[in-house]
Amino acid sequence: MKILKLTDLDLTNKKVFIRADLNVPQDEAGNITEDTRIRASLATIKHCLNAGAAVMVTSHLGRPTEGQIEDDDTLMPVAVRLGELLHKPVKLIRDWVDGNFSVNFGEVVLLENCRCNVGEKKNDENLAKKMANLCDIYVNDAFGTAHRAEATTFGIAKFAKVACAGLLMAAEIDALTKVSNNPKRPLVAIVGGAKVSSKLTILNQLADKVDQLIVGGGIANTFLLAAGKRIGESLAEPFLTREAHTIMDKMHDRGAEVPLPEDVVVADEVSTLARANKISVDKVGKYDRILDIGPKSAAKLAQIIANAGTIIWNGPVGMFELPQFAGGTKMLASAIAHSQAFTIAGGGDTLAAIAKFNIANDIGYISTGGGAFLEFLEGKILPAIQILQERAEK
Repeated sequence: MKILKLTDLDLTNKKVFIRADLNVPQDEAGNITEDTRIRASLATIKHCLNAGAAVMVTSHLGRPTEGQIEDDDTLMPVAVRLGELLHKPVKLIRDWVDGNFSVNFGEVVLLENCRCNVGEKKNDENLAKKMANLCDIYVNDAFGTAHRAEATTFGIAKFAKVACAGLLMAAEIDALTKVSNNPKRPLVAIVGGAKVSSKLTILNQLADKVDQLIVGGGIANTFLLAAGKRIGESLAEPFLTREAHTIMDKMHDRGAEVPLPEDVVVADEVSTLARANKISVDKVGKYDRILDIGPKSAAKLAQIIANAGTIIWNGPVGMFELPQFAGGTKMLASAIAHSQAFTIAGGGDTLAAIAKFNIANDIGYISTGGGAFLEFLEGKILPAIQILQERAEK
């Protein structure tokens, strides 16, 4: 994939506009509760500062109404945290589209929530041109938004003098291309989550490529239904059992497998006080809710992971947020941490599990993308990457 990279460019005395992904979670008081995305953006920002560039950074945060900036929409907490990490003050600029601000070489400013600008989500051409006029070099470092064609992810790249991929974006593309095009075998994919419907396309795509397809959460329950098992009152999508069966058949015909749980952890309610019971999958009762895989199933999956050459991880295998239902995901995380395989992990719940079980240093590559991560693996052309390719060819 041919794209221009930030590291290819001379940034001396250049005005650089970075589209980052600083969409971090906050509590009700506006305090940042997890800053992985801010930390992931530091490498590109520092690279530009060290080269003597005048650096402008913007990002979306939440889902604001265009034309308005409410208290929940402001990037001020991000500016404060970014300043702490860079050990220098980071000024937040409002009403920045028309360029009514200044930034010195060797300085970085944060431009207020880009999705508050009218026309951002619809990729308004006039807005994109105004933003392109702010800089000498446009840098897309927001892989998590690469599947969206918006003014700061697509339009500005079209009209900027130079458009390139930041360090994080380039690393994401390299890692995902590696597992997509030439993975070391066996290739194992772990796909968890509540609904098959939200991940049906990626499940079908992976069924054509992987040697083992591990499913977890509500997705696994739908597959258990398709295999003729009782799941009680567990979260599932009975109307998609045919699709689940098709995926299992496709894997079987290739000599591959979808290993389903042989034992599970159930409860009669979902709460911190729920009593967890470990039982055979064949003994799930009418009112049981499957909330985790059992120890036998976890051990089987751990063995599969231990023998893997490449691992794609998107989603936990149980409700790991509650300690009594965290055992399966914890054992899976431990197996991944000790595996010699190249592992790429992505998705919000996956990142939370990695943080909870403290295995970040043992993952080959942690993607900051959720939807973009899955769409890239599905083989879709992501708009923000497509425009970078087009600019590189000119």
